[in-house]
Amino acid sequence: MIKKVVGASLIGTTVEWYDFFLYGSAAALVFNKLFFPTADPLTGTLLAFTTYAIGFLARPLGGLVFGHYGDRLGRKKLLVLSLLLMGGATMLMGVLPTYASVGVLAPLLLTLLRLVQGFALGGEWGGAVLIVSEHGDPKRRGFWASWPQAGVPCGNLLATGVLAVLAAVQSDADFLAWGWRIPFLLSGVLVVIGLWIRLTVSESPVFLAAQEKRAKEPVQEKAPALELLKHNWREVLIAMGARFAENVSYYVITAFILVYVVTGLGLSKSVGLNAVLIASAVHLITIPIWGHLSDRFGRKTIYLVGAVGMAGWIFAFFAMLDTKDPVLITLATTVGLVLHGAMYGPQAAFFSELFGTRVRYSGASVGYQLASIAAGALAPLIATALLQAYGSSFPIAIYVLITCVITVVAILLARETRGADLEERDRVGV
Repeated sequence: MIKKVVGASLIGTTVEWYDFFLYGSAAALVFNKLFFPTADPLTGTLLAFTTYAIGFLARPLGGLVFGHYGDRLGRKKLLVLSLLLMGGATMLMGVLPTYASVGVLAPLLLTLLRLVQGFALGGEWGGAVLIVSEHGDPKRRGFWASWPQAGVPCGNLLATGVLAVLAAVQSDADFLAWGWRIPFLLSGVLVVIGLWIRLTVSESPVFLAAQEKRAKEPVQEKAPALELLKHNWREVLIAMGARFAENVSYYVITAFILVYVVTGLGLSKSVGLNAVLIASAVHLITIPIWGHLSDRFGRKTIYLVGAVGMAGWIFAFFAMLDTKDPVLITLATTVGLVLHGAMYGPQAAFFSELFGTRVRYSGASVGYQLASIAAGALAPLIATALLQAYGSSFPIAIYVLITCVITVVAILLARETRGADLEERDRVGV
């Protein structure tokens, strides 16, 4: 059963992150020209990344809404809904008219669909990792729960891979004219596959036990979000702090790199796409390894390895990019994502273990998604603005370093959660 649940969660998160990352790559490569045409390429990119960031604003709202109903109605129903919303929005992006056709209406429609994407993704992550965490053995929870996390590099691998193939077989003119639409339309096929698999899994046994207990209680409980803010605000803040370095470093390494390589270094977009493609393949393999190591050595220990390692590596990352050597650029990106995996691998189990079942979907989702606004949403925007202002990567590396310090402090303030019994937490009212 656990393998089936893991497979359903992994495929579903892969589809959702494919859709979400596809937008980020397109924002760096084509949306600046098609939806925000300006004389200055960096200004157009900034505008495109602004709509990219707007999608993150809807994620906490999605986390609250999906978290509330996920804690009341179950994890499975909400996971199906999030997949349908995300896939529908992405397919519609593939048929949008551009600025040349309808003027300002084009970026407005693009922004609206980006908001739908953000809302759907806000509810996806919490449900996907919780349904695995609540099915699995506490002693191996870090390993099993890390597999839905691997949906992130899987989705990025698919999105970047499709774009890289198109960039290789098409001229720049054809890619800009119509080729960029193909990856968005392909989302429909992936959604059908994801739904078919996701509908076959059973509901979380931990949730069903908590729901049965709740039904016997004479007093109606408060909404999960209200319980969360009253009793678990500290855990929410820890989750947010833990996200900063992980989230910012990821989007700098995978999204901003396309801007830096093309606009900052004057190289072909294929150099950046291929580097992210290879690094994402390695990232996919290492995330479950880090999850397994967190079962042996603790969530905090492995998380700190990633945060401290990233603080040092980000300077080497940009130095290797500046060589303009495709091999060194690929190596820099790969090591960066391996270190990111040390934070992202244990994260699913760690966040799940911070909260009780009544508020777990809400708590994990809100903590995860609120940090996304201040961290991942702004990362490509801030990095691009720093490059435009200073013409150097050094301020960008300092920016990532600051987020690593925030994460280290949050992890040091957290309690070790490895091996927590989720049902025992509910029995003692934690």
